[in-house]
Order: sequence, then C-alpha cells, then structure tokens
Amino acid sequence: MDSAAINSFIPTLDQVDSWYEIFTLLPILIALELLLSADNAVALASLTKSLDSSELRSRALNIGITISLLFRIILIILSNVLLKFILIRVFAGFYLIYLFFSNVFLNSEIENPEDGTDNNNNFRFLRVVVLLSITDFAFSIDSITTAVAISDQYILIIFGAVIGVLALRFTSGIFLKLLDIFSRLETAGYIAILIVGIKLLLNTLIKESILPDYYFYILILFAFIWGFSKKESKT
Repeated sequence: MDSAAINSFIPTLDQVDSWYEIFTLLPILIALELLLSADNAVALASLTKSLDSSELRSRALNIGITISLLFRIILIILSNVLLKFILIRVFAGFYLIYLFFSNVFLNSEIENPEDGTDNNNNFRFLRVVVLLSITDFAFSIDSITTAVAISDQYILIIFGAVIGVLALRFTSGIFLKLLDIFSRLETAGYIAILIVGIKLLLNTLIKESILPDYYFYILILFAFIWGFSKKESKT
C-alpha cells in the first residue's frame, strides 16, 4: 500500500492554483503515507534481521530505500515505455512471492550468523541492501502504475513518491525496534509481501479483478493483528 495515499489526492492536486495550496495538504499526505506504508515498512525491516547490529540495519535501510527512490523516479519518468512491458509487473509479483517462501520456509539456509568473517559480513550487508532496493521497488510498481494512469503531472507523482519514501524510512525505523518485541511480526511482514505479490499478479494477468483491492488490505491488516499478538519471551 506504499504511496497509495498520493493517488487519491492527485485529482485534487491537479486543480490547485498555487504551491501554498499544495503545502496546506502536506500534513494530510504525510499522515496518510505514514499509515499506508506500514506493510512495506514491516517487510523491509524484516529483511534486515540477518544483520548483526541496529547500526548496520539502519544503514542498510538508508541505502536500500534511497536506491529504490531513484528506481521509482526513473520508472515514473519512463512510465509510458516501461509500464507497457507486462513482464516487469509479472516479475515483481513473482519476486515478492518468492521472497515470502525463501525467508519463511528456507530461512535457515539464508542466515548463517556463526560465520562472522569480514567478507561474509560485507556480503550479507550488500545482499540486504539489494533485497531492500528491489523489494521496495516491487512494492511501489502497483501504486505508481495507478498514479500515472490517474494523472500526467509527473512532478506531483514524484513529489508523492518522495513523501512516501520519507514516511517509509520513518516507519521502518519504528518497526526495527518492534521486531525485537513481537515474535510473530517478522513473519507477518513476509505475509504482507506474499499478499502484495499475489495482488500484483492478479491485477496484471486478469483484466477483470477477482477481488476488490480492499480485500487484500483487510488480509494485510489481519496479518498485522496476528503479528502483534505475541511478545518475545524474556529470559
């Protein structure tokens, strides 16, 4: 649901007469982005769990989300060309589904915390940065497609993407701490990834949507409720 808030406001923004009117909408846009970026934020925070320290996790988020923002801007600018390639959306959907299965069911093969050599730590850090960049980009494809279809005001769409990324970075930092408190929240983040991946594939491959989008958002909400239902046991 990341960057979805800006989509509903684009028709309003198209009609404003001055930058002053746009800035009056900023608090609402930021508040909505903070709420709607939750699923993406949990997913990205979960991807950093294999890193050894909070400093490395924060640095990986900063780099990965910044790279993803560049990808978003490129996609928006070249949307008339890139979004015509259905394989981009199909790849993003299958990638998110793969990410769920690889981390939930094959997690033991991915993480190897006992091997603490510098080369392996550097490789793990770079791997997490790449995963963060691609995952956030895949999350954003659906909302960018919708935004571009609604409006040709690319400056406003990019403006919304920047707000979304700033909100995402803020909420990701919060969820980094919450992951250490709630034992099911990491899995809930990957369930959100799975749901978004399935939604992206269905919206791409089936012209008439089987389920309204809000059904998927309700499923994500239930996943979060489950994720917050159990705290880590203190020993």
